[in-house]
Parts: sequence; structure tokens; C-alpha cells
Amino acid sequence: MQQLIELYKKWAGKEPAHVEKLAGAGSNRQYYRLSDGNGKTVIGVVGTSQEEDHAFISIDRHFVQQKLPVPEVLAVSDDEMRYLQTDLGFTSLFDAIKGGREAGGRYNLAEQELLKKTIRALPNLQIRGARGMDWSACYPQPEFDVEGVLFDLNYFKYCFLKPSELDFNEVHLEANFRSLARDLTSESNEGFLYRDFQARNVMLDKDGNPYFIDFQGGRKGPFYYDIASFLWQASAKYSFKLRRELIAEYYDALKQYTEVPTVRHFAGRLTLFVLFRTMQVLGAYGFRGYFEHKQHFIDSIPPAMDNLRDLLKLREDLLPYPYLRDVLTRLTELPQFAHKDPVVQPRKDGFKTTNSDIYPKHPQDGLPTFSKYDGKGPLVVDVYSFSYKKGIPEDPSGNGGGYVFDCRSTHNPGRYEPYKKLTGLDEPVIRFLEDDGEILEFLDHVYALADKHVARYIQRGFTHLMFCFGCTGGQHRSVYSAQHLAEHLNKKFGIEVHVTHREQNIQQILPAKK
Repeated sequence: MQQLIELYKKWAGKEPAHVEKLAGAGSNRQYYRLSDGNGKTVIGVVGTSQEEDHAFISIDRHFVQQKLPVPEVLAVSDDEMRYLQTDLGFTSLFDAIKGGREAGGRYNLAEQELLKKTIRALPNLQIRGARGMDWSACYPQPEFDVEGVLFDLNYFKYCFLKPSELDFNEVHLEANFRSLARDLTSESNEGFLYRDFQARNVMLDKDGNPYFIDFQGGRKGPFYYDIASFLWQASAKYSFKLRRELIAEYYDALKQYTEVPTVRHFAGRLTLFVLFRTMQVLGAYGFRGYFEHKQHFIDSIPPAMDNLRDLLKLREDLLPYPYLRDVLTRLTELPQFAHKDPVVQPRKDGFKTTNSDIYPKHPQDGLPTFSKYDGKGPLVVDVYSFSYKKGIPEDPSGNGGGYVFDCRSTHNPGRYEPYKKLTGLDEPVIRFLEDDGEILEFLDHVYALADKHVARYIQRGFTHLMFCFGCTGGQHRSVYSAQHLAEHLNKKFGIEVHVTHREQNIQQILPAKK
């Protein structure tokens, strides 16, 4: 620690005013935040391996030269066991998407957008970062190859498979390991393989833009590996639908940097890397959990086993390793790995799950016509949810202006027992509707119509406009739609909005923005 302070003193010209030790993760490196007392901070790192530190420092300097979103190494000790780097702040992607992770993988739209930003930025690092790279600096090896694959597969065998006490034939298993290793390394490896690409290793700036850290294990290799590593992270519990969307985002972004294989070929190759990565992380969880007794890694085993179960449901031609499939199938059936339904924790950040300002503003169009209602202002909007069984709400202003939208064409969560006593303001219902997606497409059209109307009413100085959303019971779809339109209009136009969920006896005023 004192040597790190001396390095800071040599770099800054004075000792740090404050030193804070940061919580570690899977690594044995130690991290500190050092402050000069005037608000400027840097991150100090104390490593345990000179070769690993040298790899990070060398790769980082290359990435900085390439103007990639990474921290910059500012100072290095003579033995390279300590170094200072720029402080990227306090928010990791892992922390930013905590709500969705704790809700069992039901990520809201804002969280999904952060994931998409991150996945779109990855090819920039992988392809541009590889150009001109000195691969000899990489540790422990410069390239993803058969030998490295077999090492990781045997890591899985000795640290996870054998401790499970499952019976298997090592000769037959080794033959399938070698077949998988040949398949994984059969294509050219021209990119930068991050190797530990996960949400904990992505920091976010104030605008949600991703910066990449902890890439000291990187090497020359195929781009499939990092996608498998990120999207099949055991604790993330990404849904099939979200994974598919993120893969599409990545595939589209990759086209900007290199020639890409066909979608069919890409998907087939990715499946092999998902299998490999799943076994690899189980090996790590076994070692860190069973042998080092770190609870975080033990807790990660059940979701990783769920990922393995999903893989084993694929057609045999996609994973053509019969004995390996047999061993893995029997592994998932062991009593200690029996499937258990996850406990889903409710979110603590209220019912709002979308960024209400994601729609572009519409320019005010044309010259206004004139009526006796012009020029009175300011505009106040009433938004209602209601049940058609009890009739459409009356217009209290007497103007008779506005819209009534029928939400009954969209999927109804009220048909399912878990949601019958909840409303469109409750998190489980919100996630049901947003995962299904029909309500989002419905609201896209509503927003486009409402934006035009509100903009014109503001332009003309009108004082009142009314929007009503009806569904069968006035409990789920109409409540969700009314609440989100109200927040959208209040945020976008800064106007006062009155929200009434009539059948729920809930009223709310969203005040005008000053």
C-alpha cells in the first residue's frame, strides 16, 4: 500500500488526501480510489502477477492510442506490480441493471437500452483494437488455440465434474473434448478476444456510454467467445427474446468493422462457444466456490446449470458430441443440481420502467387556425384509465376534445392468476406487458398521434385536452397505457397532466415544468 502511495506522490507531486479501498470481485488484485482533496481522483491497482499487469498495461496503451473507450494508465511502478489509471466513476453496467437481474431477468426498457449500447460498442474494441496489437504482450498466451481450449475443458473436468462424483469414461470424454476444441479453433482468429467480457467489467459514464476495464486476460481470438461470455452470464438470466435482440444488435454493429458470416453460420458457431463458455465458467465456479469457499461463485452455479439445460435441448447436429452430451445431461440430473424456480425480488424503484423521453420531438407544423378557444393557455391534459363495463369517462371541461383508445386488442395479463390482483402500476404486470411487446407497439401509435395534437394545442394556446384508455376491467392494460402516456407528455412538453385511474380510485397530478 505504501508503495502505491509513493507512486501516486511521484505522479501527482504530493501524497493523496484520501485513500479508499474498493471492493474486489473475482480477481485477487486490490483496487483503491486516491483523491487529491480537490475532487480529482484516480484508481490505484496493486497486482499479484507481474506478467498479468504487464499485459493489461501494454494492451491498455494500445487501446488508448486507438482512442477506444478504456481507462488510461497514468503511472506504473518499476516492477509493474502497481499502477494508476483514470477513474471511470462509480456506476458499472452490473449495478445499473441490478433491478432486472433481481427481478429474475425481466429487464425494463432503460436497462435493455444500456445492454444494447454495450453490445453495439463491443465490435469496435474487438476489431479496431486488434489492429496493430502486439500479441506477444498477452498473458498467459497470445492466441486462442486448441491447447488453451483443452486446458479450460479439463479445468471444468477436474474442478467441477469430478467433485460432483458423476461416473464417466475419461477416454470417451477426452475424444469429444478434442473434437470440440478443433471446431472452436477452425476459423481464423483475427479479433481481440476480451475473455472476461461481463457486466462487472463495463463502466458507464453519465450518458450511459460504456467503458471497458479488466481486459488483461485478452488475446487474439474469435469474436464469438465474448458474445457467449456476455449473454450467457449465469447470474444475468437474460430471456431468450432479449438474447436474440442483443445478438442481432451485435451482428449489425459487427458489419461496420469487418466482413461477417451468414446469419445461419454465425448462429451455429455461437452455439459451440456458448457450450464451451458454460463449461468453462462451471469450472471456475467449482474452483472458486468448492475449493476457495467463495459464496458468490457457489450461488452462481444453479443459473449456470439452467443455461446448460437449455443448451442440451438443442438438436444433436448443433452440438455433435454424443458422449459429452450424455455426461452433461446426467450432470444436470444430479440431486445437488436439481432445478429450482428462482426467487424473484420486486423492484424498489417504483412502477416507472421506461424512459419516457425516447421519442423524438415533432416540429410544430403550419400556421394555426383560429377559434374562440385560442390564446387562453396554458394547456392541461387529463388522462384516464377506465373499464368499458362502466362506460367512457365524461369530459369535465365541456370541450369534448380528445381521444378514447381501446386497449383490448393487446395481451391481457388479467387472464393469468398471478396478475389478477395487481394493476398496470405494479412491476410484475409492467414486465409482463413489456416482455410481450404488444402494448409497446400500441403506444408507439398513440404517442405519435398525441404528440401532434398536444404540440398544436400548445401552439394555439388551448387549455384542455383529454385522453382515455379503456380495457375490460380498467385494471391492467388501460392503467399501464394511461400512466405511460401521462409521463411521456409531462416529460416531453413540460405541461401539467392529471392522471385518473378511475376504477382504481387513484388520482395524480404531474406538475408543469418550470
